[in-house]
Amino acid sequence: MRYLPFGSTGVSVSEAGFGAIPIIRLSFAEAGKTLKRAFDMGVTLFDTANAYHDSEEKIGAALSSVRDKIFLATKTMKRDGPTAAEHIDLSLKRMRTDYIDLFQFHQVAKESDWEKIAGPGGAMDAALKARDQGKIRFIGITSHSLPMAIKFTGSGLFSSVQFPFNFIEAAAAEELHPLAKEKGVAVLSMKPFGGGAIADADLAFKFLRSHGGHFPIPGFDSPESVEQILKIYESPNVVTDEDRAAMAAIKDELGGQFCRRCEYCMPCPFGVNIPGGMIYPLQASRMSPEVSRNFAAPAMDTVPQCTECGVCMTKCPYTLPIPEMLKKHYELYAGHKEAGS
Repeated sequence: MRYLPFGSTGVSVSEAGFGAIPIIRLSFAEAGKTLKRAFDMGVTLFDTANAYHDSEEKIGAALSSVRDKIFLATKTMKRDGPTAAEHIDLSLKRMRTDYIDLFQFHQVAKESDWEKIAGPGGAMDAALKARDQGKIRFIGITSHSLPMAIKFTGSGLFSSVQFPFNFIEAAAAEELHPLAKEKGVAVLSMKPFGGGAIADADLAFKFLRSHGGHFPIPGFDSPESVEQILKIYESPNVVTDEDRAAMAAIKDELGGQFCRRCEYCMPCPFGVNIPGGMIYPLQASRMSPEVSRNFAAPAMDTVPQCTECGVCMTKCPYTLPIPEMLKKHYELYAGHKEAGS
């Protein structure tokens, strides 16, 4: 495993991190074995979130004994200061630690969200206070909006930015990555497998390793998956013409049904949470059906409000058949809901 400077923090972490969403569906014992295997194979960067069900508790149970050897990153989706402060304290308790290495504002895709975070009494105030108190070391931010991610990277306010990066969603390499290098901001690359859409791990990691200077955070759901994926990641990763052709073919195949979560389709005139509805199948494949339906319920319960007016399709830069996809995704959600009732 290679260890790289985490931006300008003065800390070095493993080049490949551990994304915690898949351990949601594991028992504490299974999650513990998976987390410990990753640590044994050299992973020191572990990324989770308050919203990821019991993943923080599982990380705390498995890794508290090696706390001084790992870099813990978590997130809050709260925009106000008091609730963000509560989330910081809750994360500390769940992860059995007295400090969080990286505390991130989760999925900030709109200016209105940022205004709440940065405004008086917002979540930024809580994070800065917690940093002064020694509860957190560094502050980061995550987004699926490239313009917002670029804005945050250039702001001088954050130690890291987290953004999707894979061979389907490769736009970050053009402007975000060079800017982050210039500003000394660490880039965490979420969705290295396209949120579960890319099945070929070898191809995925060849692409990632061909673009240096970022920290991919794949998810793992077993010790065997840790071994398989990290061995692929650490092997020679020369991208051949054949690989490029295979990537292009997969991109072409998935492109017409792959939501990048850019949110250009929003707002819906009828109140549908379009991005939430569009990503449900990928959520369901990464979490258990029970957790995914509960996690996604606020978004999915708005989908029946869709009138198929088509306004969203006029705004989607990828020309996705959004109403058609939402209908299919709701059928899947309804099936999971019925199975759990």
